[in-house]
Amino acid sequence: MLSRRTLLRAAALLPASAPLLVSGAASAAIARLAPAPPLNRALFAPHEQRFAPYLVTLAPMVNDMDDSGFFAGGWWRKPAAAFNARVQEHVFTLAWFHANARPWNPYAGDTSLLAALDAALGHYLSLQHSDGSFPEYSRDEHGLAPTGFGLGYLAKTLRILRSAGVLPERQAQLTTALRTAMTWFLDPGNRTVWQDPLHYANQTASGLAGAAFALRHDPDPVLATRLTEAFARMAATGVSPAGFFHEEGGHDMNYNFEVMLPELADAYHHTPDPHLVEMARALTGFLSYNLLREPDGSGYMVNVAPSTRTSARWYDEVRPDPDRTALNWTFTRQVPLLSAFMTAAEDLAEARAAWAASPDPVPPLAKQDTSPRILTHGLDGEGFPGRRQRAAAIADLPYLRSQDFVELRRDRGQDFLYVRKPGLYLGGYFGARASRSRTGLTFLWHPVAGTVICGLNDNNHACWSTVFPGQAPDSNGSLPAAYFRGAPGGTEWTGGPAPAAFGIRYGNANVTTDVLVTRRTIRRTVTANAAATEQIPLVLQPGDVLTFTDGTEPAFGGSTAATADGFDLRRGGTTIRFRWGVPLQATLAAGSVRYFRDGARRFHALRIAHQGTFDLTIILG
Repeated sequence: MLSRRTLLRAAALLPASAPLLVSGAASAAIARLAPAPPLNRALFAPHEQRFAPYLVTLAPMVNDMDDSGFFAGGWWRKPAAAFNARVQEHVFTLAWFHANARPWNPYAGDTSLLAALDAALGHYLSLQHSDGSFPEYSRDEHGLAPTGFGLGYLAKTLRILRSAGVLPERQAQLTTALRTAMTWFLDPGNRTVWQDPLHYANQTASGLAGAAFALRHDPDPVLATRLTEAFARMAATGVSPAGFFHEEGGHDMNYNFEVMLPELADAYHHTPDPHLVEMARALTGFLSYNLLREPDGSGYMVNVAPSTRTSARWYDEVRPDPDRTALNWTFTRQVPLLSAFMTAAEDLAEARAAWAASPDPVPPLAKQDTSPRILTHGLDGEGFPGRRQRAAAIADLPYLRSQDFVELRRDRGQDFLYVRKPGLYLGGYFGARASRSRTGLTFLWHPVAGTVICGLNDNNHACWSTVFPGQAPDSNGSLPAAYFRGAPGGTEWTGGPAPAAFGIRYGNANVTTDVLVTRRTIRRTVTANAAATEQIPLVLQPGDVLTFTDGTEPAFGGSTAATADGFDLRRGGTTIRFRWGVPLQATLAAGSVRYFRDGARRFHALRIAHQGTFDLTIILG
C-alpha cells in the first residue's frame, strides 16, 4: 500500500488528468542501500574504471531518495526540485549497477537497488506530459533539454531492463513513453526543438542521439524517416558558417566539444548518417584555430573569450577517466584532424595502469558532479588514436602547418579572426557580442613560448580591453571591426592571401583601437574619450622572469606596481617585450584562475593607466 507521503507528493506534482505510474516494488519506503566496501582497483577492467567513483557514490545517492522515487538529494542538475525531470536521469546509473555483474560490483541483483530504480522510474515517468515532453524549470514546462537528454537515458535504461528481464511493467511504460517523446521531439514544426538557427544545438543533438538508440532497438519506419530528416535539418540549422554549433547566439567551447560532438558520436554508433560526419568535420576545423597547443606538451589552452555559456579554459594532454570528450574518438577515422584533440591510446593506457596501482581509496563524487553521460558514453567500446596518428594530426593544425595566414570566419554579425605570422599567432572576436562572450583581441601565442595572452569570457577583469572607470571594459559589448592591407585606414582587406602587414580597426562610441600585425610585432593604438586603463590578461608560468623597464621585478603569484615604459616576460630562451613609450603607472597582479591539472600556469593582469591615448608595441623574440 502506498504511503500517505508518497501519494501526497505525487498528487502535488501531477495535473489532475495524469496517471500515477508506481508499481508494487515502489509501494513501500525505499530500503537503504549498504555502502560499497573498500574498492580493489585492480579488479576493474581499464575501460570500466570510470564506474568506480559512481560505485562509491551509489549508496549515498539512493539513500537520499524520498519514498516517491525522487532523487531528493540534488546529486544531478539544478534545481533539485521534484518537478525537474533531469534530476531523475540517474535511473540509468541504478539500472546499470543492478544488471551488470562484476567482481567489484556488490550491487548486481540487489533487491533494494531494484526497488529504488522502480520508484525512480515511476517518479520520472509521472513527470511526462501527454505530448511526450518533460519539464525542467517548472512543472508546466515542455522542455527541450529534459526531453532530449531523457530520450537517451530512458532508452538505455529500457535496454538494460530488457536484457536483465526485470520490471516488465516499467518496460512497457518506457516503450510507450519513448515513442511519445520521439513523436514530439522529431516533429519539424516543434519550435521548442527546432529553430533556424538552433538556439541550443547540444540539447537538440542529445534527443537525436537518444532517438537513434531507441529506434535501433524498437524500429518504427515513420519515426526513422523523421530522424533522418532531423539529421539533415540539424546540419542546416545547427552549424554556423564559421564551423561551430550554435549555443545562445554564438559559440561555446564546452557545449560544442564536450557535449554536442559526443552526442553526435553517440548517434553515429546507432545510425551512421553522413550528416553527422559533416558536422564533426566542420567543428574540428573550428577547433583547429581555437585550441592553442602548448609547446611543452601540457595540452591545449582554449580561446575561451568568444564562448557564450561556459568557461572551458584548457584541455590537458592526457585526460584520464572521466573524460567528457572521450566518445569523440568515433569520428577520428573520418576526420583525422580530430585525433589532435584526443588522448593518445598509449597515454590513456598508462594513466589507467597508474590508477589501478594506486593505493588511495576512490573518493565519492560531489553533488552536481555526477553526470550519467560519463557512463553511457562508455558503452560503445573505444578506439582512441595512437600516438603516431595523434602526432600527425597535431602537425596538421593550421597554425603549426603554416606560418603566414589570415583566417576570417563570420556568422550573424560576429567575426572570428586568426592571424599567423612567423613569430606569433593572434586571435580576435569582433562585431556583435553574444551572451557572456568578450570581444576584441582574445589571445596571443608564440611558437616556442606558447600562450602568452588569453582573455576570459564572463569576466571584466580578465579580458584584453580598454577599461573605463568602474571596471567597464570595451570588450563587454559589441566591437565592429574593419581589416586592412597594412596600417588601419588604408587599403581594406577583404580576403585572400595574408598581407605582409595586417591591420585591424575596431571600437565603439567611446574608444577606437588600431592594431597592426607584422612578422614579430603587434602595435596596438588606443584612442579613448576619457582616461582609461589598458588591461592585458597574461598567462604566466612559475619559471618566467618578469621585469618592468624601471628595474622592478614582480614575483609570480603576487601583485606589484611600478612606474615604467615597458615590461619584459622571459620564458626560456624567448623574451616578449611590451613597450608603451612613456613612463606610466603599471601593475602586474595575479588572479585566482589557474590552468591545466597541475595548476602551475596562472592568470596575471598587466594593467597600465593612461589619459585616453595609449600606444603599445609587443615584440616577440
